[in-house]
Amino acid sequence: MKANGRVRNKEAIHYHFMLFPSIVILAIFSIYPTLGSIMAFKYFDPIAGIWGSPWAGLDHFKMLFQIPEFKQITINTITISVVKIILNVSCALAFALLLHEIKKKWFKKTVQTIVYLPFFLSWVIMAGIFKDFFSIDGMINGIVHKLNGSEPTMFFSSNTWFMIIIYLTDVWKGFGFNAIVFLAALTSINPNLYEAADVDGASRWAKLVNITLPSIKGTVVLILILSLQGILSGGFDQIFNLYNPLVYQVADIYDTYIYRMGFQSNQYEFATAVGLFRSAVAFIFILVSQWLAEKYGEYKVF
Repeated sequence: MKANGRVRNKEAIHYHFMLFPSIVILAIFSIYPTLGSIMAFKYFDPIAGIWGSPWAGLDHFKMLFQIPEFKQITINTITISVVKIILNVSCALAFALLLHEIKKKWFKKTVQTIVYLPFFLSWVIMAGIFKDFFSIDGMINGIVHKLNGSEPTMFFSSNTWFMIIIYLTDVWKGFGFNAIVFLAALTSINPNLYEAADVDGASRWAKLVNITLPSIKGTVVLILILSLQGILSGGFDQIFNLYNPLVYQVADIYDTYIYRMGFQSNQYEFATAVGLFRSAVAFIFILVSQWLAEKYGEYKVF
């Protein structure tokens, strides 16, 4: 048995060499930079460097739990992420169900391609478009003024309007991706089930409730569970390119706060402590989501 094992290892050695460049890149760009997390436990001195700076212990983490902004950014991050997950999954599922009912394949493929295109656009480009759209002299205010003559609305200065814009634009940009996943699950349903339902005289609603939804329940549950991994993200690219100091109270999340503390306030060690705390909690969410996916979604990564 040992001899056979050595033979198999020798035959597969070229596969290991093919993995070597990827391992080197991973080590350089992903593993080595994590050593800088030690800055969270030091009083950073630019002259002495990270390793030569004096130790701070847990002082930065104690300050993190004492500042009033910490509670607010935690609430903002979780709220924004949860609402985005619910809206994206529900809108994508509803759209996939409607598109699945269309019989003309050319029309279905055309619509599917159109709604998927925004997924490839950068938030830098999208933010510029939406800022022009919702500005004081933009298209939306122009249409509203012509309809009822009201004064222009400052959408990006209002906490309520800004969050509505965040949720709607995120759904518009991303629901096409999940819709494709749901459409793939819908095409895998056995057509004999629908034929049997037609023989029994079942309506479209009855077929939807008793055949379609139960058949794709596992896919829906899986996407919801795996979305928990990014619950502490909130969408940095979108919010960073759209928000401003007037809406920090409702829009400031972990990633934007880390950016401002590190690159604008030069509090590198404190920003590192916030990022390390966020990563630790996110890792717990990843483990929980993988456990839930294995238990309820019949999906296993490892």
